[in-house]
Amino acid sequence: MPAVHKPAFVLPILTLAHREVVRFVRQRTRVIGALIQPVLFWILFGAGLRGSFQAPAWAPAGMTYQEYFFPGVAVMILMFTAIFSTISIIEDRKEGFLQGVLVAPVPRTSIVLGKLLGGTILAVLQAVLFLFLGPLLNLVGLAPDFETGVTLAGLIPLILFLFLLGFSLTALGYLIAWPMESTQGFHAIMSVFLMPMWLLSGSFFPAGDSGWLSWIIRANPLTYGVTGLRRILSSAETLPTAPGNPSMIVCLTVTAVVCIIYVVLAIWMTGKRATRNAR
Repeated sequence: MPAVHKPAFVLPILTLAHREVVRFVRQRTRVIGALIQPVLFWILFGAGLRGSFQAPAWAPAGMTYQEYFFPGVAVMILMFTAIFSTISIIEDRKEGFLQGVLVAPVPRTSIVLGKLLGGTILAVLQAVLFLFLGPLLNLVGLAPDFETGVTLAGLIPLILFLFLLGFSLTALGYLIAWPMESTQGFHAIMSVFLMPMWLLSGSFFPAGDSGWLSWIIRANPLTYGVTGLRRILSSAETLPTAPGNPSMIVCLTVTAVVCIIYVVLAIWMTGKRATRNAR
């Protein structure tokens, strides 16, 4: 009897991830939305709110607003790049590429993971670029002089955490983009859901004791991604655990669990038959 060859699993993942990277290189204007805009936010909001910022009780003495906002901007870059990369799902469906991939003899799981891996790689690369180059704006007077806490010894934990968070955000974008029929609908969802999700993550302002708003911030899964990154980047040896500043173990656990949920839902959604994918 002839040998039965099982569909490849790893090769489709790497192929689709490579396609996302190549597409990004050929569409360099995406850097403007994913990298330049958050940097402008960091500069402008940092300059405008510097005088009125009150550091939370758990923050190191002398923390400026731009120093507090720094991890939040890195997460914003991560989110923008990861989310924008999933818009191509809508474009691929219109162009017929997605239908070709779906009928190929490869597992649907490989299709999902390949798409998520490509978006995550792009997101992590841009976030790391900002984390290293952002403080250099101090040389031209656009940022204060502060210690980011980024060291060669801590580079691997930093990249691993960014990868986990970026994979989670890309999977979230996949869940939003998959049922969408147009990019206009995707941008509408981003405006009313994703941006408030980032704003209410402790990136822009501390949770504090602001009643119902503080509870929303603590219930937001992205809060734990921002706080985890802030702990890794902190120039202080340790940051105290507080209601608005959970421990690193809690941040890792919540981020990992949410990531798994998003990925499982994305695989399940991709496995369902839908008439829109036959167009």
